[in-house]
Amino acid sequence: MSQPIELDIAHQLGKAGARARLDGNIARIGEKIPGGAVVDHRWEGDTMHFTVGAMGQNIASRLTVFETHVHAVVDLPPFMALFAGMVKASIEREGPKLLK
Repeated sequence: MSQPIELDIAHQLGKAGARARLDGNIARIGEKIPGGAVVDHRWEGDTMHFTVGAMGQNIASRLTVFETHVHAVVDLPPFMALFAGMVKASIEREGPKLLK
């Protein structure tokens, strides 16, 4: 397993608002990844766990909601570690859109 990608996405929605936006927009993640789709998501407390299928690989991810930000952790399979920089840049660009 490669080093996970971790970053924070700021918001001004509060926990409940951020959770609601993530629930309503989680399917949009699959649209941003060629051939990818969200195959599963579930909440454990304030953390959403989800898996995205891409390039024949499953990418396990989690979003922990706080009052002022969402902490994202993406566990890339070793095969996709070469794309970590591109994946992180994409999350930085597209992640805030999930909270709008």
